[in-house]
Amino acid sequence: MTEPNHKPRVVIIGAGFGGIAAAVELLKRGLDNVVLLEKAGQVGGVWRDNSYPGCACDVPAPLYSYSFALNPEWSRRFPPHEEILTYVRKTADRFGVTGRVRFHTEVTDATWDEAAAKWLITIAGGEIIEADVLVPAVGQLSRPSTPALPGAARFAGRAVHTAQWSRDIEIDGRRVAVVGTGASAIQLVPAIAGRARQVTVFQRSAPWTLPKPDRRYGRGRKTAYRKIPQLMRLPRAGTWAMTIVTGLAVTGNRPAGAFLRGVSTLQRRWQVRDQALRARVTPDEPMGCKRVLFTSSWLPALAREDVSLVTEKIVEVVPDGIRTADGTVHACDLLVYATGFAATEFLAPMRITGRDGRTLDDEWRDGAYAYLGVAVPGFPNLFLIYGPNTNTGNTSVLYFHEAQARYLAQLVARIDQEQTPLEVRRERATTYDEEIQHRLASSVWTGCQSWYRTATGRIVTNWPGMAGEYHRRTSRLGDGDYAPITARNETTQ
Repeated sequence: MTEPNHKPRVVIIGAGFGGIAAAVELLKRGLDNVVLLEKAGQVGGVWRDNSYPGCACDVPAPLYSYSFALNPEWSRRFPPHEEILTYVRKTADRFGVTGRVRFHTEVTDATWDEAAAKWLITIAGGEIIEADVLVPAVGQLSRPSTPALPGAARFAGRAVHTAQWSRDIEIDGRRVAVVGTGASAIQLVPAIAGRARQVTVFQRSAPWTLPKPDRRYGRGRKTAYRKIPQLMRLPRAGTWAMTIVTGLAVTGNRPAGAFLRGVSTLQRRWQVRDQALRARVTPDEPMGCKRVLFTSSWLPALAREDVSLVTEKIVEVVPDGIRTADGTVHACDLLVYATGFAATEFLAPMRITGRDGRTLDDEWRDGAYAYLGVAVPGFPNLFLIYGPNTNTGNTSVLYFHEAQARYLAQLVARIDQEQTPLEVRRERATTYDEEIQHRLASSVWTGCQSWYRTATGRIVTNWPGMAGEYHRRTSRLGDGDYAPITARNETTQ
């Protein structure tokens, strides 16, 4: 960092949507000493890893895309997995990111070398890579969470998590058990119902749903978008406006909340005519305390004769199925865990060690936090993409990725200009975290236990306000938020 005109070497961990956004923004600003480390063999992140039947986006495509790479080729408003994966790969190619990725490179440790003022990054196999700036962009939804069900090892059939699906899994004519009723389950079950001989869904709590206003995009629309790309900003703006309503609902606006609850109630009455089944799919938790699911096919799928909804507690897995608390054994050949991700365990299983030998595990012992979801005191030149409290319950996470990428680029530009590492001041990070947790304490997300919260109840994933507020707060570096690492006393106050 002391060499004249030395461009900081930025190492980004992860080549999903967040890592690509960060790389593109750095390259656009001429900060081109960038490399991405990706443990898999291709870019794509969660869209590479999740390929189960029915996998698709639940945010409309006009908004679930980069603002700098709007796509005229979407086949429908809510595109399937294959289209999104193609989009992210083409975008990485188009902006020169793919060639900067080291594939099959899994990071196990990263340690701040105080004497050299660099990050020493250890990859599986023992190689050490140096970086001036380290940017973990591994996301909140990258590590599948599989429940430890008693007897699971004795199951004679095949068991798989939705995030670890493979092409050789047979569905046709099989008896399939699906554990969970979250976002992946509500896509998977309608996609396999009718193909499988029987689908048995095990529900712990009924999710809130809203109709999914999907539609196919015609040839004329695509042609118009190719000829006049600016037209694509119209549906993007319209989708953004729609998310404001859902955003108001989950952040406490009563009329907005009442409106969405009414829509959800009407959907259940219309799609589930059997009153006993309707009672079992009616949520008993506040709307929004868990992820609200957009679907028009979930409830009709549950009403099929070849689909069963089980609400009894799972007791154990037996060789030929699942036993519930009422003593019934539900036979199955394929056991699917649609049980989500370990979202609150940020950066695990990597071990990150900052100044004075302090690890992130130590710093986050009471729950993960970061200033603006990006910077952690005691960890110089470490900046997160999709860090703590930057998940969104109502709009596109890509909007947050782009805001973080712009903020990151400002930080790297300042490091480049001053030729010294930066660290967020502890008092700023502490005050910020107190504000965020105070706002979250009265939010709808405290109404139930979910993947948004740790075992102690702390909400570490979600942003408490509207997306526009986050964009404004990350639009520029605040005066006095960061200090050069040489100002040791200031950074540890």
